[in-house]
Amino acid sequence: MHVMAEIPANQANSTTVSSTASPADGVDEAGTLTPPSYLLGMLRFAGPGMIVAGSIVGSGELIATTLTGAEAGFSLLWLIVLGCVVKVFVQVELGRHALISGKTTLAALNEVPGPKVQGRGNWLIWYWFVMWLASISQLGGIVGGVGQAVAISLPVTSMGRDYNEMSDARVKADLLRNMSKGADVAAVESAEASVSTLEKQYADKYGTLVDGQLKVKSPADVAIWASLIAAVTSLLLVLGRYGFIQSTSTLLVGGFTLVVLMNLLFLQQQPDWRVTWPEFSSGLSFHFPESIAGLNPIRTALATFGIIGVGAAELITYPYWCLERGYARYTGTNDHSQGWTDRAKGWMRVMRVDAWGSMLVYTFATVAFYLLGAAVLNRSGLVPQKDTLIRTLSVMFVPVFSDWASSIFLIGAFAVLYSTFFVANASHARVFADALRVIGVIDASEETRRRWITRLSGLFPVLCVVIFMMFPNPAQLVLISGITQGIMLPMLAGAALYFRYFRTMPALQPGSWWDAFLWISAIAMLVTGAWTVYKEVFG
Repeated sequence: MHVMAEIPANQANSTTVSSTASPADGVDEAGTLTPPSYLLGMLRFAGPGMIVAGSIVGSGELIATTLTGAEAGFSLLWLIVLGCVVKVFVQVELGRHALISGKTTLAALNEVPGPKVQGRGNWLIWYWFVMWLASISQLGGIVGGVGQAVAISLPVTSMGRDYNEMSDARVKADLLRNMSKGADVAAVESAEASVSTLEKQYADKYGTLVDGQLKVKSPADVAIWASLIAAVTSLLLVLGRYGFIQSTSTLLVGGFTLVVLMNLLFLQQQPDWRVTWPEFSSGLSFHFPESIAGLNPIRTALATFGIIGVGAAELITYPYWCLERGYARYTGTNDHSQGWTDRAKGWMRVMRVDAWGSMLVYTFATVAFYLLGAAVLNRSGLVPQKDTLIRTLSVMFVPVFSDWASSIFLIGAFAVLYSTFFVANASHARVFADALRVIGVIDASEETRRRWITRLSGLFPVLCVVIFMMFPNPAQLVLISGITQGIMLPMLAGAALYFRYFRTMPALQPGSWWDAFLWISAIAMLVTGAWTVYKEVFG
């Protein structure tokens, strides 16, 4: 085993952003800061993990996790928990390298051995571009979901209002049919008759004959709202006035997560919907469900594994936020002194508290979303997809909140989906601008990087909505991104092992227990990536 004895100074390829601390906080003339040694002080300097958590709840938890629960029932709960916990070791290792070297993730990945084009990036950088394309498509699905949430509440056109009435009736009829279990045949038949009437009226009003076949158009309301939301997001990101929006989104996401947990708790009081202990414990036992009625829950689960918790995109993004939070800057340039080593160890403790604290938050949220999908949607035979995604997901709230379910869910869905869309676009602008530096398209100056961040912040939200209009299936777009991220996971795990054994100073090496769990994490990510490729090629 070889260990690099010297780390380059915290200067090259670093992300320099004004510190949130001031001289009154103890920052010295060199910009370094003694790390806090007590928990409350560490929590004060936490933040990168919660920013990342805020960006994943909308795609991973709300959409992909509930979709997996709807398809697989309780049987894949173990995979969901594993997906949240196991990747944190790689997350911290990537953060460790950023803290002690001051390098951004892509600049660090570009140093990993393997094929490369001199001055234009290595194999990891070029696969990252593939993953980025899928990830930006995922955000197309996210902005489509936001558009759906708003269009259901505030339809723009009369066609949109008619479509909402018809779709609401269809979802309610499906839910009633599955809830009644044959006990109320008359009510089910009445609901089905009402749906048939509304569907005929809609087809007569908005259908057209094409080659002798009746084609029924969908309303433009979702596309209209998605376009408006993308335009506003572009403006906010370009102007840089997103501090208030981010704070508000974080509060909304936190509030909605509490509502989800309350919903799950109150669901336990209803015999037909409660999660029983045998169901919960069976979900934690290692086994895979079978494909039923054309659904492939294993494929969905593997795609979900790639994006729940810290997915590949978030693993890459996390060190950027750590650099912006100031962990590397507060540690200072490596002068090989004991003071530098002590600061590095201290800020690494802060980073670990940040990473594991956020993991607890999103794991509870992820498990709650999964159990709701399994308990309500799977039992009701409802699978969220295409233009009924948000409307179907709102059914999870019906057993507890009844007539208020749709309104409560739509407000929460808007909060978490928009938070994801907003933060992820801000992250993509930063990472993509850095990628352009790494492959030599733009110069390495900080001024150039900031200029490109501004340009990309305005461009990416618009690109997302264009992708959604071309491929209007939010759930599928999210899952495609999950697959590409699943393939990226073992690459990042390998990079983390490389940093651990070849780019870590002896004084900052972790203990044997950490190494053991890091290897377990890497192996789990390798298996997921390999299985994802196998299922896509041979499955």
